[in-house]
Amino acid sequence: MESIHSLQEFIASRPWLLTLSSALVLALLAWLADQLTQRLLVRVLVRLVKASPVKWDDAILARGVIRRLAHAVPAIVVYLGAPLLPGVPEGGVAVLRNVAAAYVVVTAAQAISAFLSSLQDIYEARDPERARSRPIKGYLQLAKIALFVLATVLVVAVLVERSPLLLLSGFGAMTAVLLLVFKDTILSLVASVQINSNDMVRVGDWIEMPQFGADGDVVDVALHTVKVQNWDKTITTIPTHALIAGSFKNWRGMSESGGRRIKRALPIDQGTVRYLADDEREALSRFVLLQPYLERKATELAEWNAQRQGKAPVNLRRLTNLGTFRAYARAYLQSHPGIRDDMTLLVRQLDPGPQGLPIEVYCFTATTAWGDYEDIQSDIFDHLLAILPEFGLRAFQVPSGGDVSRALAARGGSGEGAAG
Repeated sequence: MESIHSLQEFIASRPWLLTLSSALVLALLAWLADQLTQRLLVRVLVRLVKASPVKWDDAILARGVIRRLAHAVPAIVVYLGAPLLPGVPEGGVAVLRNVAAAYVVVTAAQAISAFLSSLQDIYEARDPERARSRPIKGYLQLAKIALFVLATVLVVAVLVERSPLLLLSGFGAMTAVLLLVFKDTILSLVASVQINSNDMVRVGDWIEMPQFGADGDVVDVALHTVKVQNWDKTITTIPTHALIAGSFKNWRGMSESGGRRIKRALPIDQGTVRYLADDEREALSRFVLLQPYLERKATELAEWNAQRQGKAPVNLRRLTNLGTFRAYARAYLQSHPGIRDDMTLLVRQLDPGPQGLPIEVYCFTATTAWGDYEDIQSDIFDHLLAILPEFGLRAFQVPSGGDVSRALAARGGSGEGAAG
């Protein structure tokens, strides 16, 4: 008893020691409350969520909503215990309570922000196709911005002990500044609404935007930016409002149609274009793909020429090797298993020029896979180039060093033969 009495006298003679010990006890209680909440309540809730048959609560758990809310418990203990501290002036108690209340506001804002993120996870898991075509990430980011602006106002109001409405009323004079600060956010919000309402861009779309060096798949559509993974695996970030302000190419229509266009020309040496002789027509009739065309043209030309018997040959119609080649190319494409026969299919002449006479192949492959598309296109032109000599045609090519060397060698050989 004497020891206890002596301790009481010792503490009474030193008030600061009582205040310090009380503060330590309050801090210990706050720590214990945090440990009990984290180790008991949170663990129980986690087990209940994992045992639940529904899936949406798993997303809330994964985003840490419950753990963030649990961090508010020690701040509440400090807020309630601050007035009980002996020897602390009213000003100090008010500051301690205000800081604890501000911490609770910040913790609640973080928990709500995590809950909004979990809503996006739930939305994407429930209907992935709709999530790609109608992303809500931009709207959730806007809600988070509004949430943290409101939380900032509440924190300031709590710390200075003023009404939040009083602080909000002062924002009227700051409208111009806010518009300037949040200009990009406002532009991006308007762009996000237009993009989603018009279904302009989805996650997974292949888009091209040369002014930003973007050519690849869209991997993320957010409020401020759209991320594009280029074919070289680099990432290009495009401002969301730039998609509305500028122009871009979206290849989604090609992917959804199931066919990818081939549009490539084969230049023909115009000097090799001529009429076919009778024996050449007979030789080409061995091509199964050409037989219907040759039979039809033979009947058509016979009827035409019969009306002009006795006329000069120039007035008669005859088959050309180029026209027959075009007919063969078209028949070959129509019979090719990798070419869509229900889409546009053309083999046409383009304007002749110094680079030869272009014969353009215009058709659509039966697949949109890049590798398969390139294989089909290459196989078609490999075949057409290789079969040109059968029609007496030659592909045009600008003379190279080898061509010049062979020409000079041939000329030199003929000159020596003449001299000898």
